[in-house]
Amino acid sequence: MLNILWPIFIILSFIYALISGKVNEVNNGIFESLTDAVELSITFLGTMCLWTGIMEIAKQTNLINKMTHLLKPLINFLFPDLKRNESAKQEISMNMIANILGLGNAATPLGIKAMKTMQKENAKKDTLTNSMMMFIVINTASIQLIPTNVIAIRTSLNSQNATGIILPVWIATIIAAIVGIAFTKFLIKKVK
Repeated sequence: MLNILWPIFIILSFIYALISGKVNEVNNGIFESLTDAVELSITFLGTMCLWTGIMEIAKQTNLINKMTHLLKPLINFLFPDLKRNESAKQEISMNMIANILGLGNAATPLGIKAMKTMQKENAKKDTLTNSMMMFIVINTASIQLIPTNVIAIRTSLNSQNATGIILPVWIATIIAAIVGIAFTKFLIKKVK
């Protein structure tokens, strides 16, 4: 649907610019936006490289294994169907750790890998398992200690307090996670 709406909006804005005589302003806006997009992309690239590097260092120092071990009781509570699937629990833990550290881009491939691992044991290949649904909810809520992408965007836009978003993000993501997990657990029990 968006692939239809965006071209329509672009065409309408050019027609309006021609009618109102503001073609130069549209051209200037396009080039300013391109410059901003490139600067933002470079900022994101730097942020991603930094945190992906930190994540790799954490892997090599066994910090990830320790964090995974700390998450084990929570993983067992959230995903009781995965008692025997240590591989899926490890991948889910890695995904959650990446999200907690604000590494959404690093968390995505880990999440896809975890879903593929859970799908291997799924008896109904066209239906999500309870564990898969819970995993989607947790990823959507995505509790973050360091919202790196938001901080990067705010920094690129010359925010006076780029890290001022941290406390509201903590509150919003924790509440979203609690409500999402509780509702999902409720629905899972109701369906059984």
